[in-house]
Amino acid sequence: MRIAFNIAVGVWVLSEWGIRLRSHLHREGARRDHGSLLVVLVSIVGGVVGALALARAFHGAAIPEALWLLVAGLVLMGAGIAFRQWAVAVLGRFFTVDVRVQPGQTVVERGPYRWLRHPSYTGLIATFLGLGLALDNGAALAVLAVVPTAGLVYRIHFEERALIDGLGEPYRRFAASRPRLFPGVW
Repeated sequence: MRIAFNIAVGVWVLSEWGIRLRSHLHREGARRDHGSLLVVLVSIVGGVVGALALARAFHGAAIPEALWLLVAGLVLMGAGIAFRQWAVAVLGRFFTVDVRVQPGQTVVERGPYRWLRHPSYTGLIATFLGLGLALDNGAALAVLAVVPTAGLVYRIHFEERALIDGLGEPYRRFAASRPRLFPGVW
């Protein structure tokens, strides 16, 4: 199962590199993330590194004989990766890893955007939760559930401000009709 875990992590890392490369090719408009990209990157790297360290060092939080948890974690990781990729593909050239509103950008209401304002972040959070489950360690799961999510929540504040400023009333209507990350939660 370690091989499956390593493959899942490898697929995730490669997919994120692909997203970053694709984003780099579509950089139009002014950057408006106010440093939130750095916060997101630090929270993700800190969360993943911290979780891996906790899983290795803090055996008291290990979940014994939990093969089903590893499998559930790998399935959740795969679903999160796929959901994020879907969200990025639907936005197409308007998706960037830094916050920008591009010339000609419109509000997208198809694909996962029918249900959520920030489905690519929802996919990332699901990936982190899956990774935490696959590590079979409650402390690692807690770190992966909280630290990267906190960075993304911070980022959403700046992203929504830029979208309201850049897209105006169409984005306000869109935002009023959908939760940010999870239906019924936020």
